[in-house]
Amino acid sequence: MFRIARANLWHHAIFAEEMGAHPGLELETFDRNDFAQAWSALADADIYQITSARDELPPSLHAKSDLLDRCPRLLCVSTGGAGFDTVDVQACNRAGVLVVHQAGSNAQSVAEAAIGLMIDLTHRLTLCDRRMRHDRDFVREDFMGQEITGATLGIVGLGNVGRRVSRLAAAFDMKVLACDPFLDSKEIEVRGAQAVSFSELLQRADIITVHCPRDTTTIGLFDAKAFSAMKPGAYFLNTARGGIHMQNALLAALESGQIAGAGLDVWDVEPPALDDSLLQHPRVIATYHCAGVTEQSRRRMAQWAADQLIGMLLRGETPPRMINPELWPSVKAKILARSQLG
Repeated sequence: MFRIARANLWHHAIFAEEMGAHPGLELETFDRNDFAQAWSALADADIYQITSARDELPPSLHAKSDLLDRCPRLLCVSTGGAGFDTVDVQACNRAGVLVVHQAGSNAQSVAEAAIGLMIDLTHRLTLCDRRMRHDRDFVREDFMGQEITGATLGIVGLGNVGRRVSRLAAAFDMKVLACDPFLDSKEIEVRGAQAVSFSELLQRADIITVHCPRDTTTIGLFDAKAFSAMKPGAYFLNTARGGIHMQNALLAALESGQIAGAGLDVWDVEPPALDDSLLQHPRVIATYHCAGVTEQSRRRMAQWAADQLIGMLLRGETPPRMINPELWPSVKAKILARSQLG
């Protein structure tokens, strides 16, 4: 019997249904605020199915060294989404714990949301909505916007989400620039963009949208220097992860007029405080890390996570979305040994 533990966050029902349909798998859901219950479940778990959103879970229940030390049976940490902010991959490597995720499961949803934010910002839709609800001292031209058709779009990160944004942008005849250190210029072209350096993208793009992972190379990527290098009057969007843009630097760029507006789905703390200066800024469209939260994407996330674990645990199949694949041979051997013992 393989035991899968998870916290009592919102989950699509298909995950539990799939676990229940396969003998040999047992799913236990613990209260994230009841630490005695959480540690009891995790101590006996072979798999930790963990949220990707860092602020949904108490820090002590993130998959880091202290937790791994208390969970000697743990074979694998499986994140519920594309990201793995709640997982210390290096600590998992040291503990011999495989890390898998669901990259691509919410890509279409995030891409559509990014295009929606672009249109909202440039057409000043939310600004008009806010004003109409409490004021009549304005004319229509106060909300005069800009078409995105023909504009230059800069995409930072051309992976699962970025390539879909590029594809959608083509419908608006946008000129798409992209920078991605993991792709050569030929592959970037195949994905519908012109390869440029980060500095050139900053200088040329009318709209910049961020779709790169949050790691040591991208934290603080958009700092005061980056915002000051952007084309005056450009728009900035981040639907990737908080911390990639420095919030104070973005606020300063908005206040100076360097940046015309920002669409933010991600924050340093999620949700941000009600008095957060960026949240309250009139030229910021704010959402609560929900660009990828659609009925379709949540079902895909749960189905992909279930399929990956079922294939790995019951059929010995190589997981298709591993973060540290070098650990798979040793973890596979442990799975086989536990199966034989069972």
